Amino acid sequence: MQSRATTIQAAIAGLLAIGAATTVPAHETPAPPGMEKCFGIAKAGQNDCGTAKHDCATLGKIDRDPADWKGVAKGTCVKVGGKLAPKDKVT
Repeated sequence: MQSRATTIQAAIAGLLAIGAATTVPAHETPAPPGMEKCFGIAKAGQNDCGTAKHDCATLGKIDRDPADWKGVAKGTCVKVGGKLAPKDKVT
């Protein structure tokens, strides 16, 4: 009976490890419905999600960092001077 419990525990641990390895990086988190990511407009500490530089919202260190994004209503990003992709990506 002990080996069956060990096998089940190992299977669960494996599934958890696979799930952790396949999560979407924070900087690739999609924008909410009806919104678009707008890069380069967030003030320091007011970004909406992580980037390649950091993992969480509000951790942006400088105003208008081209890698940080803020969610805005669709169609308004370019109007307010932002970009639809981070500086290192071309769309």
